[in-house]
Amino acid sequence: MKFSREIELRGHIVDSGILAKVMDLVVEYNGDFDTEEFSLGRQKTDPSYAKMKIGAASEEQLNQLISELRRVGALVIGEEEVSLATVKKAKVAPEGFYSTTNHPTHIHFNNTWIPVENMKMDALIVVNKKDMTAKCLVQGKLLPGDTVVVGEEGVRVDFPERPREMGVFEFMGGDVSSERPSLTLIRRVAAEILQMKKNGKKVALVGGPAIIHSGASDAVAAMIREGYIDLLFAGNALAVHDLEHNIFGTSLGMNLKTGELMTGGHRHHLYTINKIMEAGSIYAAVESGLVTGGIMYECIKNDTPFVLAGSIRDDGPLPDVIQNTIEAQDAMRKHIVDPDLGMMLMVATLLHSIAVGNLLPSHVKTICVDINPASVTKLMDRGTSQAIGMVSDAGIFLPSLLEALHELEAEE
Repeated sequence: MKFSREIELRGHIVDSGILAKVMDLVVEYNGDFDTEEFSLGRQKTDPSYAKMKIGAASEEQLNQLISELRRVGALVIGEEEVSLATVKKAKVAPEGFYSTTNHPTHIHFNNTWIPVENMKMDALIVVNKKDMTAKCLVQGKLLPGDTVVVGEEGVRVDFPERPREMGVFEFMGGDVSSERPSLTLIRRVAAEILQMKKNGKKVALVGGPAIIHSGASDAVAAMIREGYIDLLFAGNALAVHDLEHNIFGTSLGMNLKTGELMTGGHRHHLYTINKIMEAGSIYAAVESGLVTGGIMYECIKNDTPFVLAGSIRDDGPLPDVIQNTIEAQDAMRKHIVDPDLGMMLMVATLLHSIAVGNLLPSHVKTICVDINPASVTKLMDRGTSQAIGMVSDAGIFLPSLLEALHELEAEE
């Protein structure tokens, strides 16, 4: 190959699959590689090292290949400093701007590797030359005078390594299957949650209305009340049907205890919205005694923050719903950048899960649960590579998870 560059790989590159990803990319881009140096860690804690020469038939082909290799953690030897360009018009980025992954990232600037703050995928890197800092910023937040990274040179991505210990994330391995033993996995998820709490980390839930329809709202309410869930992301529908269930005993007009449709029940969610509108907010409805239980009740009573993001499908919506999508993103992002956020549970809500997944840095452990295997797969295909998937009904998963949490705590 006429054109070539040398790269280095460090860490647990074999068991994390990083080395295999590098080789697959070289083959995919019709390139070539020569392993110049390779050292395999002998103990569990020992890192491995590889030095490789990557070749391609043209400079353009090589640049494309190197760009992809950077995104799986390859460090290019002889890396130059980042190229910077200034924003001239609000929301308009310079040509060739660098588009981020959700993995930890550093930039080489002024002879220093600077960490990029607030990582998320599909954003830009804005550099403060004076303070020697860098942060992720979405395109819609760009202002004239901002300095952004252009091109790939001088950017290092730290691809997440797979820990050696066997937790639920290693057991699942990022695959989706309805054939794994669900109760065993649920118990492992419960153990991960308890470990998070011991480490002072927060656990968040992204929930869909199927949680209410399937009869799992009591389990979620209990997890909020008992401190297992610290943050709720949802849409108008989950809140409406949770409140409907508390006020009328139905969800979409169905009596959840008997499974029977109530006469006129199809209007209950609209009556619920009207009552909350009259009260002024969910908080006011709880404080007045109109709402006496449920997920939203426990959020209010336990000061558990929640973000309800609106959509074009919403009835009402409730006064607490953020109807401006950009404002809803910003509200969620304020919680997501919290360094104490350790785990995100996504249950029975495909579009909301993908939206939140796009905001998450890869160090946040993510579990997606849905009855449809395709829904779980889509989240991972959209770039949330740290996610694992479980095929399960919300009405089974959430009560079983609460039971497992209680059992594991009792065993300690």
